[in-house]
Amino acid sequence: MKLLVERPVKRQTLTAAGAAALLLLPLTACGGSAEAGDGSTVTVTVGYQSKTINTVTAGTLLRSLGYFEKQLGALGDGVTYKVDWQDYATGAPITAQMTAGKIDIGSMGDFPLLINAARGKQLGKPTHLVSVTGYNLRGGLNTIVTAPDSELTSLKDLKGKKVSTSVGSAADGTLVRALQRAGIDPVDGIEKLNQQPAVGASALTAGSADALSQFVAWPGLLAFQGKAKALYDGAQLDLPTFHGVTAREDFATKRPAVLEAFLKAQAQATAYLDEHPVAAAESVAKATGLPAEVVYLYNGAHGISTFDPTVKPRLVAALKEDVSVLKAAKLTGDIDVDAFVDDRYVKRALGASYAERLAATPPPAASEVWPKGATETRTFTTPAGLLAHVAGHEDGIRAAYVPDATTGTLWFADRAVWVADGENLLPFVAPATARAYVDAHGGARVVTYADALELAS
Repeated sequence: MKLLVERPVKRQTLTAAGAAALLLLPLTACGGSAEAGDGSTVTVTVGYQSKTINTVTAGTLLRSLGYFEKQLGALGDGVTYKVDWQDYATGAPITAQMTAGKIDIGSMGDFPLLINAARGKQLGKPTHLVSVTGYNLRGGLNTIVTAPDSELTSLKDLKGKKVSTSVGSAADGTLVRALQRAGIDPVDGIEKLNQQPAVGASALTAGSADALSQFVAWPGLLAFQGKAKALYDGAQLDLPTFHGVTAREDFATKRPAVLEAFLKAQAQATAYLDEHPVAAAESVAKATGLPAEVVYLYNGAHGISTFDPTVKPRLVAALKEDVSVLKAAKLTGDIDVDAFVDDRYVKRALGASYAERLAATPPPAASEVWPKGATETRTFTTPAGLLAHVAGHEDGIRAAYVPDATTGTLWFADRAVWVADGENLLPFVAPATARAYVDAHGGARVVTYADALELAS
């Protein structure tokens, strides 16, 4: 059995508007997928988003570990498989390529998954959600940030402001829902800039956008770089958000063993990430150019994202709730989510472990320190305990992470908003939640990070 791996071709980054336009173009199926080949050689094309690190177990990390290729090599069906890994910035071009028959398996966020479902049905090229990569049950994977020197301190301050996001993304969904809860019309109440994440980040830095609503890993990256501060923690919505794997129906029907091999490999990559979180973060950082400290914020042992391939009912229910947001934005019509979800392949791939995995819940939030030169992090039972350690080892700390006192969302300790309440030191991602705590607890007060370190030492 021979296994060939094609090197991906560098692809031009699309603007958000260009990606949306691409979805509207007439599409015709052609070669380049698992349908190609002479019967003895088959190319399996996988679309992924390397920098959307909530999908690494079906993309960046999986590819670097070579597990999919190994699973294909073990099929023993007399076929020589080639794997073509295609990297994109967002889910829109992956959907376009899937409905054109050019991508067999793709990974993307919950809102793009729904657009994928709608577009596939519209063109008679149905796709299905076959597994989940990473999720956050409260919505913490999406964050609204502002410039470091911004005077905006709450969502209400966004009224009439320019806010960058990627329309049709999970981050856009967070923005819409957050604005609605704040009493701001998400259409007329702000000037929405429909931009790719990188373009929006540049706009925020240049001052041409007042705020940026984006998905993993952009908010954490900008905060880590000192180019942004959090305004709104998506977990305040308390609505699940996730990324998942979608496959073309015709591909899955024709080559179910190949799809199951992919899902087995995804499960292996998930186990590797769980068992070696620091090494996984370093690997993803090397492949993407992202700082490993940022990757770990999301994908670490107590990171914002929990990785599990099972399709949990709570995530499916959240997907159904998302349809109304896309319909209101006139991005889709009705979507039959139940028909879109097809978990039989991942059930077969995981076998007897599926039920146990399905019932599993995320680990409790915890504070972590990543010492310089270390291959493991150190966990603390309280944020104050972490601060005391950092205060005594400031020169030896690579990164320090603390969970928001109300949402559990992990954040960089030196970028958090700190509140002193008696002897307790409590971190918050966003200023509004910190103020809400202070208002509800007499004597509590917001303090600087430097003050928090001093109080803990």
